[in-house]
Amino acid sequence: MTPSLTTDVLIVGAGLAGLFAALRLAPRRCIVLSPTVLGQAAASAWAQGGLAAALDPADSPEQHAADTVAAGAGLVDPAVALLIAREAPAAVDALVRIGVPFDRTATDRFALSLEAAHSQPRVARVAGDLAGRAIMETLVAAVRRAPHITVLEGVRAVALTASEDRVTGVMTRSAAGDAVISAAETVMATGGAGGLYRVTTNPKEARGAALAQAYAVGAVIADPEFVQFHPTALDVAADPAPLATESLRGEGSRLVNADGTPFMDRYHAQAELAPRDVVARAIHAERMAGRGAFLDCRHSVGKEFPERFPTVFAACQQAGVDPRTQPIPVAPAAHYHMGGIATDEWGRSTVLGLSACGECASTGAHGANRLASNSLLEAVVFARRIADRLRDASLVTKPAVAVQAPPLLAADMLLPLRERMSRDCGVIREAEGLAQLSQWIAEQGTRLGWPSAFVAARLIVSAAAARRESRGGHYRSDYPLAFSPARRTFLRRNAAGELEFLPTSGMATSS
Repeated sequence: MTPSLTTDVLIVGAGLAGLFAALRLAPRRCIVLSPTVLGQAAASAWAQGGLAAALDPADSPEQHAADTVAAGAGLVDPAVALLIAREAPAAVDALVRIGVPFDRTATDRFALSLEAAHSQPRVARVAGDLAGRAIMETLVAAVRRAPHITVLEGVRAVALTASEDRVTGVMTRSAAGDAVISAAETVMATGGAGGLYRVTTNPKEARGAALAQAYAVGAVIADPEFVQFHPTALDVAADPAPLATESLRGEGSRLVNADGTPFMDRYHAQAELAPRDVVARAIHAERMAGRGAFLDCRHSVGKEFPERFPTVFAACQQAGVDPRTQPIPVAPAAHYHMGGIATDEWGRSTVLGLSACGECASTGAHGANRLASNSLLEAVVFARRIADRLRDASLVTKPAVAVQAPPLLAADMLLPLRERMSRDCGVIREAEGLAQLSQWIAEQGTRLGWPSAFVAARLIVSAAAARRESRGGHYRSDYPLAFSPARRTFLRRNAAGELEFLPTSGMATSS
């Protein structure tokens, strides 16, 4: 064991949510754990669309909230949707004050994009498709300058530590060895679980570690079955798969078969601007039928592609595709996890001393199908609310005691897990495949000592098997209809160490 550290607030993860929370905590000192060099391998940097906010006079937070609720297929908490929509303009302003160079019009208004399932153009962007990278570069520079933030790079949290009824910190692992960090409040901001799938737009390291670690200390996990598959990842055999931003379809690009025939009109009245789950299933169906799926941007963007969408253009060029003259091959890819650690409106989990924000949290904002560009927004809003709650609070740190961390996942087991998750718990699911996958996860997880990736996969698959309906990102071919009333999924590890489904989130236990 290396020497232990103590801090008031420990932030696990160095993406948008973690870094924004750290900056907002000033002058309260905090430690940020970054598993890589700060700014690298954070999914936030790969976000292309931008940040959704009602910034146009013709728009309103109420319209934004209504779109969020509609996209979420009955599972969005309307109060949370309105909360993030009302705080969205302030979130954009906070990023502007830090230095994020959002695109502007000739009259110095925000240049806003229209994305799927939005009723108004409301996505603030940077250089067309560089929002995530620009925001992260700005935050990293600000964090480097902030005297109240200590960043530990190359350090990964492998387990939460707990004493009696509260989390007391984390066990960490680095090249220097294992260590314990004690904290009055531990904030999980580690991203999602897309790396559990064979085709994903996420960093491969994003395997639901926060879910597994929070589950191990008894925190409630909400809606883990809801995985959003982005419809238009580049189908170019890259891992992770590059993303063709939603904005391309907002600009009028069409989805076509190999012979150039548009097909989205057959699936939804909104065609290319239908909700993501609808578009993803349509593309999946066309590909499975052997007709192929391509995004045709030749007329909507054409020769302006390098300037307007430089990230997508570079990815296409690297794969030998010129989107100015040929359609882009696309396929659905695991993109965003709507489920996560259940939190209240201030980011508190059901276990004392543990908060969560960003993709690893489940706030009720996304329901069964996240509205495009609400992810960066939710990350900023809840990071801000957690920091505001903790900045001036009276915090007492209890010493963390070392625990046995779960074993590392053997390299030869990762690919089989990812392939089975994509096949049996992917865009389309059914009982037999889920049952076979569940049995395989149980057998291999037990044999391997339950690495965190297998725990996270078990949570997703168990919830998917239990939800015998189709709703949002969760589609069951054997239960194609949605049932009313809509219900959320809540589960936890009970005192006997078993997975237990709950009727409610139990948020009243937070304080």
